[in-house]
Amino acid sequence: MTTLLSLRNVWVEFGDKIVLEKINLDVAAGSFVSIVGPSGAGKSSLLRLVLGQEVPTRGTISLDGTVLPPECGPDRGVVFQRYSVFPHLTALQNTMFGLECAQSPLLARLFGAARRAAQEEATAMLEAVGLGDALHLYPAQLSGGMQQRLAIAQALLKRPRILLLDEPFGALDPGIRADMHLLIRRLWREHALTVIMVTHDIREAFSLGTRVLALDKRRHDPHAPHRYGATVVYDLPLRPREDDEAAPAQAEAEQAPPQRFAV
Repeated sequence: MTTLLSLRNVWVEFGDKIVLEKINLDVAAGSFVSIVGPSGAGKSSLLRLVLGQEVPTRGTISLDGTVLPPECGPDRGVVFQRYSVFPHLTALQNTMFGLECAQSPLLARLFGAARRAAQEEATAMLEAVGLGDALHLYPAQLSGGMQQRLAIAQALLKRPRILLLDEPFGALDPGIRADMHLLIRRLWREHALTVIMVTHDIREAFSLGTRVLALDKRRHDPHAPHRYGATVVYDLPLRPREDDEAAPAQAEAEQAPPQRFAV
């Protein structure tokens, strides 16, 4: 498979504290990479590097062979654990907002035919994530699962090549989490996405991922624990799965209490 994202000898340091060290990683286009590890292992820091929110202290990150600029771009979308939605906007307005900012950066508002086209595109995306009947509801009127569907619609509307998920289902109860697993798998296939997901839930990592990475420290110094950073200690490719959306046994298993790394 073609390499889409490449990290070469990436380090993240804050003063004398090393968070990540010697990260060498190639991510293939169309893969679903799950990242697990204990708290403080730098999982979210790695995600922020790919997003462009942080810059590596050393090393390079490239997308299709081009070094990523130190800024967030439309080729990368992100969904956080806490719903990144605007409370004063309806579901439709929330989803349209990214298009309005991109096409009208000064006013962040479209008019006429451009606005109607954006509304149609946002409506189609909301219908794709199961919110077709909630277009004009505000986030406070939506359940947690519905708000997370809205956040996913926001991220996907810009057609990103890489979708970054930072503990996206951690705040949801097991039944809703199972529904969200089915949704994200379907969207991953239909939109030909490359997904990188951080999770504490090992079952979730193996259930969704085509590859599981474990971050942790290889070396520990009790006198200076901050001087060693985390790196990839396990890299487990998983066999491709058949479409299991209709498999009740899988859905039932996903509703079981999650297994998590100690925090």
